[in-house]
Amino acid sequence: MPISSIYDYCYGLKGVTEHFPFDEDTLVFKVGGKMFALLSLKKWEEGVGTINLKCDPEKAEELRANYDEITPGYHMSKKHWNTVYCQGCLDLKLISELILHSYELVYGSLTKKVRDSIDC
Repeated sequence: MPISSIYDYCYGLKGVTEHFPFDEDTLVFKVGGKMFALLSLKKWEEGVGTINLKCDPEKAEELRANYDEITPGYHMSKKHWNTVYCQGCLDLKLISELILHSYELVYGSLTKKVRDSIDC
C-alpha cells in the first residue's frame, strides 16, 4: 500500500490537519488538535510502512490476536494504540476502517464546541 493512499484517506476526513511536532520524520494527523494517526516517513521509504492508530482497548486486543500485522502501539500507550504494518497482508479496506475508527474515537472525545467548529 502506498503512503499516498494513507495520506489521502487521513487528510480527506473532516477537520484533519497534519503536523511534525516531534521531528521531521514523524507525520502526525490530528483532528481538533488531538492525534489520531502517526507514521514515520523514513520507515515508509525503507519499505517498512507502519501507522500508529488509536483503538478501543477491547477491539485492540482482538485485532492483535487476529492479525500478525497489528501490534501494541510503538512508543504509545499499549492499551489505547496499535501499530499497523501496512506493507504486509492487510488490505486497504481494513486499514481504512482502522484509520476511521481512530479518527472517530478522537473526534468523539472532543468538546461540543470544538466538534461544532469542525462541522461548520
